[in-house]
Amino acid sequence: MLSRRFWLVVLLPALAFLLLFFYYPIALILKDGLSISAISSVLSNPYYRHVIAFTILQAIGSTLLTLLIGLPGAYLFAKYDFPGKRTLKAVLTVPFVMPSIMVALGFILLFGREGFFTSLLGRNPGILYSWKAILLAHAFYNFPVVVRMVSSLWERINPHYEEAAMSLGARGFRLFRTVTLPMLSPAIIASALLTFIFSFLSFSIPLILGGYRYSTIEVAIFTSIITLLDFRTGAALAVIQMTLSFTFMYLYLKSLDRYSKAEEQRILREPKRLKLKDMVSLKGLGIALYSIIVFVFILSPLLAVVYDSVTWNGKFTLEFYRRLFDSSYNPIFGSDSLHAIAWTFAFGFATVLLATLIALAIAYSSLRWDLPGKTLVDVLATLPLGSSAIIIGLGYIKAFHRPPLLLLGSPYLIVAAHTVIAYPFALRAVSSSLRKVKASLREAAMSLGATDFKAFLKVELPLAFGGVLVGAVFSFAMSIAELGATYMIYQPEYTTITIAIYRYLGSRQFGSASAMAVILMLVSLAGFLLIERTGEEVW
Repeated sequence: MLSRRFWLVVLLPALAFLLLFFYYPIALILKDGLSISAISSVLSNPYYRHVIAFTILQAIGSTLLTLLIGLPGAYLFAKYDFPGKRTLKAVLTVPFVMPSIMVALGFILLFGREGFFTSLLGRNPGILYSWKAILLAHAFYNFPVVVRMVSSLWERINPHYEEAAMSLGARGFRLFRTVTLPMLSPAIIASALLTFIFSFLSFSIPLILGGYRYSTIEVAIFTSIITLLDFRTGAALAVIQMTLSFTFMYLYLKSLDRYSKAEEQRILREPKRLKLKDMVSLKGLGIALYSIIVFVFILSPLLAVVYDSVTWNGKFTLEFYRRLFDSSYNPIFGSDSLHAIAWTFAFGFATVLLATLIALAIAYSSLRWDLPGKTLVDVLATLPLGSSAIIIGLGYIKAFHRPPLLLLGSPYLIVAAHTVIAYPFALRAVSSSLRKVKASLREAAMSLGATDFKAFLKVELPLAFGGVLVGAVFSFAMSIAELGATYMIYQPEYTTITIAIYRYLGSRQFGSASAMAVILMLVSLAGFLLIERTGEEVW
């Protein structure tokens, strides 16, 4: 009983944290926004109707483009073993840890008026500040999700089903449509819904690459609160977005259950090893072409940022890095680069600590205990997945601007916001790893005299450490990349790297923005290497 009391002591503060820093601010938004007059005012406005429709349409378009790019990759990874496969799979992890503002900067440098493709084509390709840029950037982030989820299930499909169908005469597309596709559908649906939700709630990409004409609901809430100071409209938009996002999240979680059950299939299909003669065939050329496209698609925005940070008027220089650390060139921050880097790390490490503890407490109690109200706890713990950074920022402005909860402008509130945003992803990684640890191992340890807590500490935690580490890395990556909520609640002295980049972009100092983004990239790269080393899947 001592161990259970210990976990209750850990679990109750975790739930109290969620109640104070997620449900209380959300309740205040609902109080203001959940009124017929406020919602009618938004829905009767042609501009906001356009924003809502565009948000859904761009999410659908982004999902279809992502599936178009990701499904061929899933087929290649599941079916074949070829030279460079491990490297290609490692590169697919890069978008998971790269901040969206840095990718937006890369797209500006590639497709802008003085960008690489504009110089190459001799004319503006017309991608930047349009829906096309938004769809491409969302596909950049999400197609690795499709590749990993679908290929993981594809290689577990029992080949006996296809062999039986072939013995009955099914071949080619008919075999795929009638046998393979139905068994792949849980992975395709789950990855498509996750892509849709990420695109639906995306903030930095539409804000920077879309412009006023292509605003999403997330950007419209931000503009209403920060620019127009119209809290009533912002709250009504937030209620509409939450209603839609919670619905989509419910559908995703239902599809994830089907995907998890299908993935439990333990028969792994051995991929066909391609020999040299296969690599010079049409099939080999197709694989090589796809690999090149993936490399270019993922690495080109990042390389564009690096190149821009070390060139000025066509010559290589480190001038932008020198200016970065010269306070006379940083008048727009209200801070300086060193403090921005220091605060970014401080917020990141604090977020890792809080998000990991909360995820461990909730994941362990959910998987190992059969307590009264367990279903309610699971639902309460999952709902933050359907929220967004802008809604959390809006809620914090309303909840923490006066005593006794006067926290607005405090660095502690920024840590709380980052934790609420990052913790669902840590929970997913930790739960996935804990679920793989057989209960019999814990029971064996307890039969040898270990207490419940000691069995967790000595047996379960070491076995689940890979997932805990991935959850911690993701929490850190999400914290250092966070822009929306931080921008709404920060004070200038707590400027982070992402806010510094956004302000540089706003003043069109692309060289300095690129130099700062490279620093962010190096930090993210460390996370990428750690995730690759653990080999754990996150979704």
